[in-house]
Amino acid sequence: MNTKIKPQAASTFHAQDQGIRDLYMESLHLVERLHRRLLDVIKDEFDRQGRSDVNAIQALLLFNIGNSELTAGELRSRGYYLGSNVSYNVKKLVDLGFINHQRSRIDRRSVRISLTETGQDIAETVARLYERHIASIDKVGGIGTDEFTQMNKLLQRLDRFWNDQILYRL
Repeated sequence: MNTKIKPQAASTFHAQDQGIRDLYMESLHLVERLHRRLLDVIKDEFDRQGRSDVNAIQALLLFNIGNSELTAGELRSRGYYLGSNVSYNVKKLVDLGFINHQRSRIDRRSVRISLTETGQDIAETVARLYERHIASIDKVGGIGTDEFTQMNKLLQRLDRFWNDQILYRL
């Protein structure tokens, strides 16, 4: 990610803004990198098991479906798939036998999706990976309850800020 602001845009900022600018750009970089790293960790887990039938995004989709029955739109709002085409991946997962799909009885335009037994196996693999992380992150990563509480509050505030930028065209 390019953390430099173009000279013509930067000239409108004051020198005292440099500190917050640097920290903001670093935060953007970290959020983007953390998401990519999560996908790498999921991919590595499946590589260790010798599984190549799904990619990390698809495994994350299956995990986010879990035991639910929902639409692709609902699935999109549950997770963040780094620009991936959710509809394409859902179709592929249906073709591979990981997802069941059927037209909604209430709204025939809507398709409801749920996991097959094989899809449930993939979701459980991701869940076990997360459980391993949870069991060791405080000791190995040095991140405990207080740090997660503070980080989650800050990330929620950033999310709200960005959402307001869109909603209110700030």
